[in-house]
Amino acid sequence: QVQVVESGGDLVQPGGSLKLSCAASGSAFSFYDMAWYRQAPGKQRELVATITSSGSTNYADSVKGRFTISRDNPKNLAYLQMNSLKPEDTAVYYCNARIIGINSWGKGTLVTVSS
Repeated sequence: QVQVVESGGDLVQPGGSLKLSCAASGSAFSFYDMAWYRQAPGKQRELVATITSSGSTNYADSVKGRFTISRDNPKNLAYLQMNSLKPEDTAVYYCNARIIGINSWGKGTLVTVSS
């Protein structure tokens, strides 16, 4: 079973940028579909962005044009580059690794967008 650990969360001002990283264990990382989710206080967890094992990406409408998901298979890393951050992007961001029969979550990293 793959394990994932998020990092990179921080306090950032509106309009700023932040890059989150997701480190995955194991040797089969390239076969996993990866995703970033977020959960704001008092709200349900929502999908932010996905990247398949073949590199296809998809984004929530709320982050299109501002966020970019990517992966580095040799390093077992996935990333979420976040630009033009808004206060409403404040949330705990979770990394998800998925393949048939396996659905693994990290513990999350907190992103706070505030002046």
